[in-house]
Amino acid sequence: MGDLVLAGGRVLTPDGVLDPGWVSVANGRIDAVGAGKRPDATVDLGGSWLVPGFVDVHCHGGGGRAFTGHDPGLAIAAHRRHGTTTTIASLVSRPIKELARQIEELGDLVRGGDVAGIHLEGPFLSAARCGAHDPRVLRPPDLDSVRALLAAGEDTIKMVTIAPELEGAVEATKLLVDNGVIVAIGHTDASEAQVVPAVDAGASVATHLFNGMRPLHHREPGPIGALLDDERVSVELICDLVHLHPTAVRLAAHHAGPSRTLLITDAMAAAGMGDGVYDLGGLEVTVQDGVPTLAGGSLAGSTLTMDLAFRNFVQQCGLSMAEAVAATAGRPAQLLGLADQVGAIAVGLRADFVVLDNDLRVQDVYRGGSREDRTWH
Repeated sequence: MGDLVLAGGRVLTPDGVLDPGWVSVANGRIDAVGAGKRPDATVDLGGSWLVPGFVDVHCHGGGGRAFTGHDPGLAIAAHRRHGTTTTIASLVSRPIKELARQIEELGDLVRGGDVAGIHLEGPFLSAARCGAHDPRVLRPPDLDSVRALLAAGEDTIKMVTIAPELEGAVEATKLLVDNGVIVAIGHTDASEAQVVPAVDAGASVATHLFNGMRPLHHREPGPIGALLDDERVSVELICDLVHLHPTAVRLAAHHAGPSRTLLITDAMAAAGMGDGVYDLGGLEVTVQDGVPTLAGGSLAGSTLTMDLAFRNFVQQCGLSMAEAVAATAGRPAQLLGLADQVGAIAVGLRADFVVLDNDLRVQDVYRGGSREDRTWH
């Protein structure tokens, strides 16, 4: 039927688990999915799980490279080995002219399909919740700056994170949404009353919920309460069990549900590498025992990969396999407007798969029907 048939595994489709199931691939796309055995299988899954390739909407780098550095392809490759077949390249806060240059340099990667777009995490963030962003370059989102970044992007910018309490945030949100850009709310000290107008203006994502935000309080829900409780907003969760306790992940995922929960890595250059000293937007980051921090102790992104996020979500946080697939593939693909291309094991979609063993560790990765080389370098 196809030029590749994977069979003999537990295939997790939008309609449930096929056990055993099979998937046929032709010309890089899924051309049939079914239950039962296939004696003509070209790949015997041997009872392993077959899930859709992961979609990471928030990733700064990996493999020793940031998306702003030399050879960002190493970052893409590092995460692809761990099952991420669709990646958004995230940039940290820098001066507008420098950001515009970085956006232009990434343009070819977007147009070539290596990354699915660019995410600007800053510079329109709160200095009070700046995290690993250089506070010296943070600024309100004036419309001229927003237009300059959009012009540099030439439709490659997919998402921009804004602190809604900043002057001009609502107007900037409207401008970005009108230009087809997803607006996320993050690195914010806003009250609930300051968050709601931005959501009304079209903001639809919470950038790494809980982290870089005013804490939830029973008399002032702040951004966490406002964003988690609003059905219009999808919430990012860094499921490395360092940024978030499993109970916090479980509470947020249960409340938001599969239609609004996104697992992200927020990974920096050290992902897939060892401990050491790295650069993040001009700031020195020390990674010790896999945890990246600034000199003052603030967390500076993560060294997370999507396979570990998936595994933690199921094994440590108590969510189901179906919920994990929705959070790592289905919902992020929908958010990016790519659900007709990726994010599920369904006929017509690109043949992006991750083969997971019984412990949910990656055995193989396929992108467009081609098996990825998972050897290091």
